Order: sequence, then C-alpha cells, then structure tokens
Amino acid sequence: MQFHIPDPAYTSSERARANFWLAFQITLGFVALIWVIQLWNWGLNLGLARFGVRPREWAGLPGILLAPLLHGGFSHLIANSLPLLVLGTVMLHLYPNSAVKVIPAAYLGPGIAVWLFARASVHVGASGLVYGLVSYIFVAGLIRRDKRAIAASLLVCFLYGTLVWGVLPIKPGVSWETHLAAGLIGLVLAIALRHLDIPPRKRYAWEDEKDEYPDE
Repeated sequence: MQFHIPDPAYTSSERARANFWLAFQITLGFVALIWVIQLWNWGLNLGLARFGVRPREWAGLPGILLAPLLHGGFSHLIANSLPLLVLGTVMLHLYPNSAVKVIPAAYLGPGIAVWLFARASVHVGASGLVYGLVSYIFVAGLIRRDKRAIAASLLVCFLYGTLVWGVLPIKPGVSWETHLAAGLIGLVLAIALRHLDIPPRKRYAWEDEKDEYPDE
C-alpha cells in the first residue's frame, strides 16, 4: 500500500499555520465557555445539571442541546477539558470540511440516542463530543492513506485509547450510553466522509517526467 505524503508547500504554508491557530482558538473558546458555565453554576449554586438529558421525558428534551455544556462537577469538567482541546484542534485543522458535519453530529446525536434508549437518569457532560471526535480521528487514520491522518490516529490511540472502556456499563454514574452512541457516530462519519479533506499530495520529479514523457 502506498502512503500519500502531503505537499510540504501546503502543510507548511502560512495559511496552514493560520488555520491551525484558528482551530486552536475556536476549540479553546468552547472549553472556556463550559468552564464559565461551571463556575457560574458553582458560584451561584444553580444546580444546572438538572437540565441534562432525561430519557423519554419531555422535560429532558432540552438536554439534547444543553447537556454537553453542563457537568456534574469540576472533576468531570477537568476530565473532558484537555481531550476536547486536543481533539477539537486536530479535527478543525486536519478535517475542516468534515468538521462542520462531524461536530454537530457528535454534539447532538448522542443526546438524541440517550433520550430514546438510555436508562432513566440525568445525563450531562461533553464526553459525547470527546468520544465522537476520538472515534472519527482514529478511524479516519485507519482508512486513509494520508500520513497526517495516520499520525493523528496514532496520537489519539496513544493518548486516549483507554477511553474504549467507557462504552461499557462498567463504572456506576458514567453515561456509557452517551459514549457508545458518540463512538458509533464518529465511526460511521469517518467512513462516509473519507473522501473529504484530502490534502494535495507531494509529487516527485520522476512523476512529473512521466507526465511529460508518457509511454508510447
């Protein structure tokens, strides 16, 4: 199998560096938002966690939109913050066209699945986004021949490979349903969007010569 090496003129350009910093800033902004919400919730004792997803309850429907912004405590928030920062930056930088589909799906999709099928509880947290992005980036690296995608997949596997246990009903109080739904969403989208965000491939001199002097 031949692996594609992205054109250095593309990956090392000023535009590529600017896109990376923009991806980082957008992701940092979201992480800052969920920290502000948690600090506000803690400081004013608002009990916002009650607005999470409550399966098959009409009052729990707003949680599909709100749950990823809410956390059960600072330990929960801290556990999600760094993965969100890393994974969001990688997703927006390497897969900008896919990101506009993957991020909304990973944000809303797990909440919909949880509302329909999960056990009765209040489900909150941004871990659905984390699992959706982990799944997408990992699978994309397996099925693409782009060396950047493969490197990102290996990085995700090294940093967050143990998250796979979170899709099983092992630990009480953890919304494994959210994790499982998000992981499946990421997997399906990685396959469906595999032809998007393909960087220009590095061309070698012998390829240009072959194009200039084709076999007769």
